[in-house]
Amino acid sequence: MGARLGQHFLFDPSILRRIAAAAVAGPDDVVLEIGPGKGTLTRELAALARRVVAIEADRALAAALAAECRGTGVTVVTGDALKTPWPRATVVCGNIPYRITSPLIDRALRPPRPERIVFLVQAEVAARLAASPGANEYGALTAGVRLVASVERLFGVPAGAFRPRPRVESAVVRLVPRPAPLVDSEEEERRVRGVIRALFQRRRQQLGRSVREAFGVARSEVAGLLEGAGVDPAARVEVLAPERFVALARALGPRLAS
Repeated sequence: MGARLGQHFLFDPSILRRIAAAAVAGPDDVVLEIGPGKGTLTRELAALARRVVAIEADRALAAALAAECRGTGVTVVTGDALKTPWPRATVVCGNIPYRITSPLIDRALRPPRPERIVFLVQAEVAARLAASPGANEYGALTAGVRLVASVERLFGVPAGAFRPRPRVESAVVRLVPRPAPLVDSEEEERRVRGVIRALFQRRRQQLGRSVREAFGVARSEVAGLLEGAGVDPAARVEVLAPERFVALARALGPRLAS
């Protein structure tokens, strides 16, 4: 049933311990674990943290884990992690279903944000999250996450460490929310993310043309608008650092209201 829900259970003890150590900074941490499955990571997290709340969509797995953890510092919640209310936690962690990686990252980064997010993800996604501007892997996901968090790819995890064995390689990433996000509010974050998505949809175009087409900026105005935001009109979107997307969204101003 776990495989049906996109779960591949990590069983390698050394890797489980490394993930828990990357997530839990001290005994006062409260961990929200997404997709505990059979509890292999849950046990490692519980050994280090004050409390673990684990959200599991599979009813049979949740019931079995709850029975095993009765009387411990682990609370098991049965539900869809994208719909179930999340408790306050200092850490969000998990071997998450790869098919919903982006929505789970988005949710984990909503205020109030935890101190750390440690997810086991598909290796390709880890490369995208950790990419620098100008790299082939740098894209809308990268830039959007970097508005509010730093990203570190910690280590790879081979397919053979899972049961059933997935068809892809995996990696562990750690996201640390910025003390001061690049955006001033959730509303500005939404607007900047809209700019990021619109421009990456035109990845092969020069930014001057992309901004004209995406936001209705007149040809006579676009060069001045971009240069005021510190953006080269002849450049392409993959070279823009997250800060430049924020500057561009602010320069576009009322044009984004529609």
